[in-house]
Amino acid sequence: MSSADAGPAPHQGPPQRPRRADAQRNYERLLATAREVFSERGVDAPLDDIARRAGIGNATMYRHFPTRRELIIAVYADEVAALCAHGEALLNNESPADALFGWLRAFIAHVAAKRELALAIPNDQGGQRSALFDRWHKAMHTTASTLLTHAQSRGAVDTDLDVFDLLALANGIAVASSDTDQVERCLGLLRRGIAP
Repeated sequence: MSSADAGPAPHQGPPQRPRRADAQRNYERLLATAREVFSERGVDAPLDDIARRAGIGNATMYRHFPTRRELIIAVYADEVAALCAHGEALLNNESPADALFGWLRAFIAHVAAKRELALAIPNDQGGQRSALFDRWHKAMHTTASTLLTHAQSRGAVDTDLDVFDLLALANGIAVASSDTDQVERCLGLLRRGIAP
């Protein structure tokens, strides 16, 4: 699974045509600005503030993102895609254990910082939220599994470890750790614990 599989399809109905270059730039600017504003002020920040900071009119923003829900979905999907792409890039690392733990560090930061964003996506009658969460979890699971299998094939980590346990441990570190020093200590303990 590629990082592209982590993206959503928030609009129902017929497939959309490719965007013009200027529309694509506006879309990307809105997405980047929304990511910043949500990070600074939370997901309830006024959408008008996002458009104003992006230097884009409200009408243009609402053409791209008709609802707050769609904007949150797009921002979170972009975060998941970036996390998975980071994992793919780390496969080129000379040390498979360093690649695995580099990605786990990024995963832990993602869970700690983006949990509120994901939970802000409202439920819906059609089950789209569940389908999106399944897609995002599968993308992250696939990335972790690829890095773990690579590290195991090189004898860098214990072959008895499975990806479900690894992600459960990493998720626990993300939820329970109070600062980056504690994250690093816990990752060090985990790394020693799964050494072959």
